[in-house]
Amino acid sequence: MTSALLEELSWRGMIHDSTDPAELRAHLDSGARRVYMGFDPTAPSLTIGNLLAMTLLIRAARAGVAPVALFGGGTGLIGDPSGKSAERQLLSADDVAANVARHQELARSIFARALEPEQMPLFLDNSAWLGGLGMIEFLRDVGKHFPVGEMTKRDMVRRRLDDPNAGLTYTEFSYALLQAYDFRRLCEDHGVTLQMGGSDQWGNIVAGIDYIRRVLRTQAHGITCPLLLRSDGTKFGKSEKGAVWLSADRTSPYTFYQFVINLSDEDARRFALFFSLTDREPLEKLFAQHAETPARRTLQRHLARELTTLVHGPEATEAAEAASEALFKGDVRAIGPEMLGDVFADVPSIDEPASRLAGEGWPVVDLLIAVGLASSKRDAREHLGNGAVLVNGVKATDPAARVTAADLLHGSVVLVRRGRREWRVARFA
Repeated sequence: MTSALLEELSWRGMIHDSTDPAELRAHLDSGARRVYMGFDPTAPSLTIGNLLAMTLLIRAARAGVAPVALFGGGTGLIGDPSGKSAERQLLSADDVAANVARHQELARSIFARALEPEQMPLFLDNSAWLGGLGMIEFLRDVGKHFPVGEMTKRDMVRRRLDDPNAGLTYTEFSYALLQAYDFRRLCEDHGVTLQMGGSDQWGNIVAGIDYIRRVLRTQAHGITCPLLLRSDGTKFGKSEKGAVWLSADRTSPYTFYQFVINLSDEDARRFALFFSLTDREPLEKLFAQHAETPARRTLQRHLARELTTLVHGPEATEAAEAASEALFKGDVRAIGPEMLGDVFADVPSIDEPASRLAGEGWPVVDLLIAVGLASSKRDAREHLGNGAVLVNGVKATDPAARVTAADLLHGSVVLVRRGRREWRVARFA
């Protein structure tokens, strides 16, 4: 029963707006249906916000609603102004096409880990029909169906028009028409009758539904999901260092894993409801188990493992877990060379010539000063005497100790820790 999708989204708190619920339920149960979501290719990679869109399509596919993933090779030349306070910088056609190709490749790998081959989404690019759409044809076949008075009532349009420092270009004003035309083409050519998106897309979705009703005499439907916010009201898609990307070259599997496992209890529950593909009963048991002993972070560990596997695969997840465990135990020698760079990517570091380690080596006292873990030799000796210093995971207590080339990790690195959390990296070349 395809209306099982509505039940799934409802208990997870993932329905912000929708067309008439009774009509939508009847529509989904009355035959084979298709749903689409759009992916904006104006960023160089997909983000964790896009992962939410993908999990919505995965839930649809598992409920028996055929998914369609629409990539904006055409609309990406303009950029969706929804939720933006200023006009986007326009990308070249080549850049947009390259982004679409990267996004599709990444999305396919994620969908393939969650779905059977016969459940995979249909991938489309709206440049296929927008690229050849002439201005006269657009104004005659699309523009005439959109009263300007109605369009100016939309929140985004009104907000931008009322802001003397922002304004709204005709290009941005017309974006909703292009998205509506997408919905029409998908309905006409592929039988798509349901569009899902974030809550900031509701105006665009309604515009498409109205357009389809006027032109095709068909009733289409829409659902939006709440914006993904932390308990403090900030956007979930950001870390302290910026966007959380899905491509490993921009956000490493280890960093992605750490982002999830470090969620607060409140945020982890909301994150699980929105992102986890675990069924309701085992997920509710997990919530109860976590509530009994929050300090064990059972929910965060489950989520980090599940989502890192979904995005990066099981091998990357195992490596991220192993590195996390090794770091917790201080056993940095167990971390491989590639993972080592990810784990300590944001740790303060210094670069020194390999000659520092020649002969008898570099005094640990001087190393502590160089990496900023001691203010003087006396300070360094006190830390050593207190047993607060680890060099490459080994406790250093001798103030006369030296670091030599034989001590290097993977032939080039020395890791220094003072106390439980203060790490430094010294690289030698």
